Amino acid sequence: MTDADWRGIALGIARVWMGGMMFAHGYRHLKSVRSGPGMANWFESLGLKNGTLQAWNVTLTELVFGAMLVAGILTPLSYAGVASIGLVAWVTNHMKNGFFINSPGEGYEYVASIAVLAIALGGMGPGRFSLDATLDLEFPFDLAVALPLTAAVAVGGTVLFLGAFWRPPKSEAAAD
Repeated sequence: MTDADWRGIALGIARVWMGGMMFAHGYRHLKSVRSGPGMANWFESLGLKNGTLQAWNVTLTELVFGAMLVAGILTPLSYAGVASIGLVAWVTNHMKNGFFINSPGEGYEYVASIAVLAIALGGMGPGRFSLDATLDLEFPFDLAVALPLTAAVAVGGTVLFLGAFWRPPKSEAAAD
């Protein structure tokens, strides 16, 4: 096997792992969304407007982009969507709790890692063993183009989403 084959295998392992993990999160969220308004209420407590829409948005994004990553289809877009989910979670919920995931309230270690790795992997391409490669879909996998493009879509999507839907709740100390 060639270095290109091994690189394709490595990218495939990373892509399938991240896609499967995101799909599993989406499946868990699907059960939660269907069981009642708890998840929607939680999103609203974070300052996200229209909690029901946000609960479905996150659920469907995780399910769809997770499945797309496992299959290796439209990989840069899929990684950018996954990165944006992590960035939104980082800003709206985890940043205030410090770095470590085991901090009270859960720190940003996990969601930031997901976002950073998704951007880096999006810049590397889907690998040789993907639907993108099978269907001969061309993307700018020159790292000088693909990496900034994946980052721009992820960060741009996050900024647009937060600008449209997030109104951070006022802290109790600031309200006094």
